[in-house]
Amino acid sequence: MAAALPGPRLRPHVKAHKSTALARRQAEAGHRSFTCATVREVEGMAAAGLGQDLLLANETLETERLAAVQGAEVTLAVDSEATVEAAAAGGIRRVVIDVNVGMPRCGCPPEDAGRLAEVARTRGLEVRGVMGYEGHVVGLPDRGARTAMVEDSMKALLRAHDAVGGDLISAGGTGTFDINTWATEIQAGSYVLMDNAYAELDLPFRRALQILATVISAWPSHAVLNCGLKALGMDHGNPTMEDGHQVWFVSDEHITFSPATPVKVGDRLRVLPGHVDPTVAYHERMFVVDGETVVDEWPVDLRGW
Repeated sequence: MAAALPGPRLRPHVKAHKSTALARRQAEAGHRSFTCATVREVEGMAAAGLGQDLLLANETLETERLAAVQGAEVTLAVDSEATVEAAAAGGIRRVVIDVNVGMPRCGCPPEDAGRLAEVARTRGLEVRGVMGYEGHVVGLPDRGARTAMVEDSMKALLRAHDAVGGDLISAGGTGTFDINTWATEIQAGSYVLMDNAYAELDLPFRRALQILATVISAWPSHAVLNCGLKALGMDHGNPTMEDGHQVWFVSDEHITFSPATPVKVGDRLRVLPGHVDPTVAYHERMFVVDGETVVDEWPVDLRGW
Protein backbone atom coordinates (compact mmCIF):
# COMPACT_ATOMS: atom_id res chain seq x y z
CA MET A 1 0.00 0.00 0.00
CA ALA A 2 2.84 2.40 0.77
CA ALA A 3 3.96 2.18 -2.86
CA ALA A 4 0.48 3.03 -4.17
CA LEU A 5 -0.30 5.70 -1.58
CA PRO A 6 2.95 6.95 -0.08
CA GLY A 7 3.19 8.97 3.11
CA PRO A 8 0.27 11.35 3.69
CA ARG A 9 -1.68 10.09 0.67
CA LEU A 10 -2.86 7.31 2.98
CA ARG A 11 -4.47 8.08 6.34
CA PRO A 12 -4.87 4.52 7.69
CA HIS A 13 -8.10 3.84 9.55
CA VAL A 14 -7.24 2.18 12.84
CA LYS A 15 -10.81 0.96 13.40
CA ALA A 16 -9.93 -1.97 11.15
CA HIS A 17 -7.27 -3.38 13.49
CA LYS A 18 -7.58 -1.43 16.77
CA SER A 19 -3.94 -2.08 17.61
CA THR A 20 -1.26 0.51 18.29
CA ALA A 21 1.38 -2.15 17.56
CA LEU A 22 0.10 -2.46 14.01
CA ALA A 23 -0.40 1.31 13.70
CA ARG A 24 3.24 1.77 14.66
CA ARG A 25 4.25 -0.44 11.74
CA GLN A 26 2.09 1.67 9.45
CA ALA A 27 3.86 4.77 10.76
CA GLU A 28 7.21 3.12 10.08
CA ALA A 29 6.03 2.66 6.48
CA GLY A 30 5.61 6.43 6.23
CA HIS A 31 1.95 6.90 7.20
CA ARG A 32 1.94 9.19 10.23
CA SER A 33 -1.57 10.64 9.91
CA PHE A 34 -4.32 8.31 11.10
CA THR A 35 -8.09 8.03 10.99
CA CYS A 36 -10.02 7.05 14.12
CA ALA A 37 -13.67 6.11 14.64
CA THR A 38 -13.95 6.51 18.43
CA VAL A 39 -12.66 8.78 21.16
CA ARG A 40 -11.06 5.70 22.72
CA GLU A 41 -9.00 5.15 19.57
CA VAL A 42 -7.81 8.76 19.71
CA GLU A 43 -6.84 8.38 23.37
CA GLY A 44 -4.97 5.15 22.74
CA MET A 45 -3.11 6.43 19.70
CA ALA A 46 -2.03 9.55 21.58
CA ALA A 47 -0.85 7.50 24.57
CA ALA A 48 1.23 5.36 22.20
CA GLY A 49 2.97 8.42 20.76
CA LEU A 50 1.09 8.17 17.46
CA GLY A 51 -0.97 11.35 17.79
CA GLN A 52 0.84 13.60 15.32
CA ASP A 53 -2.28 14.02 13.15
CA LEU A 54 -5.46 12.19 14.15
CA LEU A 55 -8.76 12.61 12.34
CA LEU A 56 -11.79 11.46 14.30
CA ALA A 57 -13.88 10.75 11.22
CA ASN A 58 -17.08 10.55 13.21
CA GLU A 59 -19.38 12.93 14.98
CA THR A 60 -19.22 12.97 18.77
CA LEU A 61 -20.67 15.01 21.61
CA GLU A 62 -17.88 13.88 23.99
CA THR A 63 -15.82 16.85 22.92
CA GLU A 64 -14.47 17.81 26.34
CA ARG A 65 -13.05 14.31 26.71
CA LEU A 66 -11.59 14.56 23.22
CA ALA A 67 -10.06 17.98 23.83
CA ALA A 68 -8.45 16.68 27.02
CA VAL A 69 -6.34 14.15 25.10
CA GLN A 70 -2.68 14.97 25.62
CA GLY A 71 0.03 14.53 23.02
CA ALA A 72 -2.21 14.64 19.97
CA GLU A 73 -3.28 17.00 17.21
CA VAL A 74 -6.94 16.10 16.71
CA THR A 75 -9.35 17.08 13.95
CA LEU A 76 -13.04 16.29 14.41
CA ALA A 77 -15.74 15.64 11.81
CA VAL A 78 -18.86 17.81 12.10
CA ASP A 79 -22.02 17.73 10.00
CA SER A 80 -24.51 20.05 11.73
CA GLU A 81 -24.73 23.21 13.78
CA ALA A 82 -25.23 21.01 16.85
CA THR A 83 -21.95 19.15 16.32
CA VAL A 84 -20.15 22.40 15.47
CA GLU A 85 -21.43 23.89 18.73
CA ALA A 86 -20.36 20.79 20.66
CA ALA A 87 -16.87 21.02 19.15
CA ALA A 88 -16.51 24.70 20.02
CA ALA A 89 -17.95 24.32 23.52
CA GLY A 90 -15.73 21.34 24.26
CA GLY A 91 -12.50 23.05 23.29
CA ILE A 92 -11.85 21.41 19.92
CA ARG A 93 -9.79 23.61 17.62
CA ARG A 94 -9.86 21.90 14.20
CA VAL A 95 -12.71 20.35 12.24
CA VAL A 96 -13.57 18.97 8.83
CA ILE A 97 -17.03 19.22 7.32
CA ASP A 98 -18.47 15.73 6.91
CA VAL A 99 -20.45 15.51 3.66
CA ASN A 100 -23.00 12.91 2.60
CA VAL A 101 -21.75 11.69 -0.79
CA GLY A 102 -24.35 8.96 -1.24
CA MET A 103 -24.24 6.71 1.80
CA PRO A 104 -27.10 7.62 4.18
CA ARG A 105 -25.13 7.83 7.39
CA CYS A 106 -23.47 10.91 8.87
CA GLY A 107 -22.74 13.89 6.66
CA CYS A 108 -24.47 17.12 5.67
CA PRO A 109 -25.89 17.69 2.18
CA PRO A 110 -23.11 18.91 -0.16
CA GLU A 111 -24.96 22.16 -0.78
CA ASP A 112 -24.96 22.95 2.95
CA ALA A 113 -21.24 22.38 3.53
CA GLY A 114 -20.15 25.96 2.83
CA ARG A 115 -22.68 27.46 5.20
CA LEU A 116 -21.71 25.01 7.93
CA ALA A 117 -18.03 25.87 7.45
CA GLU A 118 -18.82 29.53 8.00
CA VAL A 119 -20.74 28.68 11.16
CA ALA A 120 -17.69 26.78 12.38
CA ARG A 121 -15.35 29.67 11.62
CA THR A 122 -17.58 32.14 13.44
CA ARG A 123 -17.24 29.87 16.49
CA GLY A 124 -13.46 30.15 16.24
CA LEU A 125 -12.79 26.75 14.68
CA GLU A 126 -10.21 26.06 12.00
CA VAL A 127 -11.89 24.27 9.10
CA ARG A 128 -9.32 22.00 7.49
CA GLY A 129 -11.52 20.89 4.59
CA VAL A 130 -14.08 18.19 3.87
CA MET A 131 -14.49 14.45 4.20
CA GLY A 132 -17.00 12.10 2.61
CA TYR A 133 -17.06 8.32 2.68
CA GLU A 134 -18.29 6.48 -0.41
CA GLY A 135 -19.14 3.45 1.72
CA HIS A 136 -22.04 2.49 -0.53
CA VAL A 137 -19.51 1.97 -3.32
CA VAL A 138 -16.39 0.36 -1.84
CA GLY A 139 -17.75 -3.20 -1.95
CA LEU A 140 -19.27 -3.23 -5.44
CA PRO A 141 -17.90 -6.28 -7.27
CA ASP A 142 -17.96 -4.68 -10.72
CA ARG A 143 -14.95 -2.38 -11.03
CA GLY A 144 -16.55 -0.33 -13.79
CA ALA A 145 -19.61 0.39 -11.67
CA ARG A 146 -17.41 1.10 -8.66
CA THR A 147 -15.34 3.58 -10.67
CA ALA A 148 -18.38 5.41 -12.05
CA MET A 149 -20.05 5.71 -8.65
CA VAL A 150 -16.85 6.89 -6.96
CA GLU A 151 -16.60 9.64 -9.54
CA ASP A 152 -20.20 10.71 -8.87
CA SER A 153 -19.58 10.73 -5.12
CA MET A 154 -16.37 12.69 -5.42
CA LYS A 155 -17.92 15.27 -7.72
CA ALA A 156 -20.34 16.01 -4.89
CA LEU A 157 -17.48 16.19 -2.40
CA LEU A 158 -15.46 18.50 -4.64
CA ARG A 159 -18.44 20.84 -4.98
CA ALA A 160 -18.63 20.94 -1.21
CA HIS A 161 -14.90 21.57 -0.98
CA ASP A 162 -15.16 24.50 -3.38
CA ALA A 163 -17.55 26.11 -0.91
CA VAL A 164 -15.65 25.10 2.24
CA GLY A 165 -11.98 25.52 1.31
CA GLY A 166 -9.10 24.03 3.29
CA ASP A 167 -6.34 21.59 2.42
CA LEU A 168 -8.10 18.30 3.13
CA ILE A 169 -10.34 16.27 0.86
CA SER A 170 -10.50 13.06 2.87
CA ALA A 171 -12.36 10.04 1.51
CA GLY A 172 -11.99 6.53 0.20
CA GLY A 173 -11.52 3.05 1.56
CA THR A 174 -9.83 -0.23 0.77
CA GLY A 175 -12.21 -0.98 -2.09
CA THR A 176 -11.53 2.35 -3.81
CA PHE A 177 -7.92 3.02 -2.81
CA ASP A 178 -6.67 2.96 -6.42
CA ILE A 179 -9.82 4.41 -7.98
CA ASN A 180 -10.38 7.51 -5.88
CA THR A 181 -7.93 9.97 -7.40
CA TRP A 182 -9.95 13.01 -6.34
CA ALA A 183 -9.32 12.88 -2.60
CA THR A 184 -6.09 14.30 -1.19
CA GLU A 185 -5.94 11.37 1.25
CA ILE A 186 -7.49 7.91 1.44
CA GLN A 187 -8.91 6.51 4.69
CA ALA A 188 -8.31 2.82 3.95
CA GLY A 189 -8.12 0.43 6.89
CA SER A 190 -9.12 -3.13 6.02
CA TYR A 191 -6.30 -3.60 3.49
CA VAL A 192 -3.82 -4.40 6.25
CA LEU A 193 -5.65 -7.55 7.45
CA MET A 194 -8.39 -8.08 4.83
CA ASP A 195 -11.52 -10.24 5.00
CA ASN A 196 -13.75 -12.39 2.82
CA ALA A 197 -15.85 -9.48 1.57
CA TYR A 198 -12.90 -7.52 0.22
CA ALA A 199 -11.23 -10.71 -1.01
CA GLU A 200 -14.04 -10.95 -3.58
CA LEU A 201 -12.80 -7.76 -5.25
CA ASP A 202 -9.89 -7.12 -7.60
CA LEU A 203 -7.53 -6.00 -4.83
CA PRO A 204 -3.81 -6.77 -4.40
CA PHE A 205 -4.01 -7.54 -0.68
CA ARG A 206 -3.92 -10.96 0.99
CA ARG A 207 -6.17 -12.15 3.79
CA ALA A 208 -4.01 -12.16 6.91
CA LEU A 209 -6.63 -12.36 9.67
CA GLN A 210 -7.75 -15.82 10.73
CA ILE A 211 -9.40 -17.26 13.82
CA LEU A 212 -7.82 -20.49 15.08
CA ALA A 213 -10.70 -22.62 16.37
CA THR A 214 -10.92 -26.12 17.83
CA VAL A 215 -13.19 -28.98 16.77
CA ILE A 216 -15.29 -29.84 19.84
CA SER A 217 -17.75 -32.25 18.23
CA ALA A 218 -17.40 -34.48 15.16
CA TRP A 219 -19.91 -36.76 13.41
CA PRO A 220 -20.13 -38.48 10.02
CA SER A 221 -22.37 -35.71 8.67
CA HIS A 222 -20.86 -32.62 10.29
CA ALA A 223 -18.49 -31.18 12.86
CA VAL A 224 -18.54 -28.20 15.22
CA LEU A 225 -15.94 -25.56 16.10
CA ASN A 226 -15.79 -23.54 19.33
CA CYS A 227 -16.03 -20.24 17.46
CA GLY A 228 -19.28 -18.44 16.75
CA LEU A 229 -21.20 -15.20 16.54
CA LYS A 230 -19.45 -13.80 19.62
CA ALA A 231 -16.07 -14.09 17.91
CA LEU A 232 -16.88 -13.03 14.35
CA GLY A 233 -18.20 -10.02 12.48
CA MET A 234 -21.16 -11.47 10.58
CA ASP A 235 -22.69 -8.49 8.79
CA HIS A 236 -20.85 -9.41 5.57
CA GLY A 237 -21.95 -13.03 5.65
CA ASN A 238 -20.72 -16.33 7.00
CA PRO A 239 -17.04 -16.97 7.56
CA THR A 240 -15.23 -19.46 5.37
CA MET A 241 -12.74 -22.19 6.21
CA GLU A 242 -9.55 -23.45 4.68
CA ASP A 243 -9.06 -26.88 3.06
CA GLY A 244 -12.51 -26.96 1.47
CA HIS A 245 -14.57 -27.31 4.66
CA GLN A 246 -18.06 -25.83 4.12
CA VAL A 247 -19.73 -23.71 6.79
CA TRP A 248 -23.37 -24.62 7.35
CA PHE A 249 -24.36 -22.07 9.96
CA VAL A 250 -23.00 -20.04 12.86
CA SER A 251 -24.42 -20.01 16.41
CA ASP A 252 -23.46 -17.97 19.47
CA GLU A 253 -20.47 -20.16 20.34
CA HIS A 254 -20.31 -22.61 17.42
CA ILE A 255 -19.64 -23.02 13.72
CA THR A 256 -21.31 -26.10 12.27
CA PHE A 257 -19.61 -27.25 9.08
CA SER A 258 -19.32 -30.09 6.61
CA PRO A 259 -15.73 -31.40 6.58
CA ALA A 260 -14.08 -31.84 3.20
CA THR A 261 -11.72 -34.34 4.82
CA PRO A 262 -12.13 -36.24 8.09
CA VAL A 263 -11.65 -34.21 11.27
CA LYS A 264 -11.61 -35.26 14.90
CA VAL A 265 -12.23 -33.62 18.25
CA GLY A 266 -9.21 -31.54 19.16
CA ASP A 267 -8.23 -30.59 15.61
CA ARG A 268 -7.49 -26.90 15.20
CA LEU A 269 -8.76 -25.25 12.03
CA ARG A 270 -8.49 -21.77 10.57
CA VAL A 271 -11.60 -19.63 10.08
CA LEU A 272 -11.61 -16.61 7.75
CA PRO A 273 -14.03 -13.85 8.81
CA GLY A 274 -16.41 -12.02 6.52
CA HIS A 275 -15.75 -8.58 8.06
CA VAL A 276 -12.43 -7.70 9.65
CA ASP A 277 -13.33 -4.64 11.76
CA PRO A 278 -15.96 -6.10 14.11
CA THR A 279 -14.11 -9.42 14.25
CA VAL A 280 -10.97 -7.78 15.63
CA ALA A 281 -13.03 -5.80 18.14
CA TYR A 282 -14.23 -9.05 19.75
CA HIS A 283 -10.69 -10.10 20.70
CA GLU A 284 -8.03 -8.94 23.14
CA ARG A 285 -4.94 -9.79 21.11
CA MET A 286 -3.69 -10.95 17.73
CA PHE A 287 -0.88 -13.45 17.35
CA VAL A 288 1.53 -13.01 14.46
CA VAL A 289 2.58 -16.36 13.02
CA ASP A 290 5.18 -17.59 10.58
CA GLY A 291 3.78 -20.92 9.50
CA GLU A 292 2.84 -22.55 12.81
CA THR A 293 5.28 -20.49 14.90
CA VAL A 294 4.08 -17.49 16.90
CA VAL A 295 6.61 -14.71 16.33
CA ASP A 296 4.83 -11.74 17.91
CA GLU A 297 1.73 -10.69 19.82
CA TRP A 298 -0.22 -7.50 19.13
CA PRO A 299 -2.63 -6.31 21.83
CA VAL A 300 -5.98 -5.07 20.51
CA ASP A 301 -5.61 -2.07 22.79
CA LEU A 302 -7.96 0.37 21.05
CA ARG A 303 -11.15 -1.56 21.83
CA GLY A 304 -14.08 0.17 23.49
CA TRP A 305 -15.45 3.66 23.19
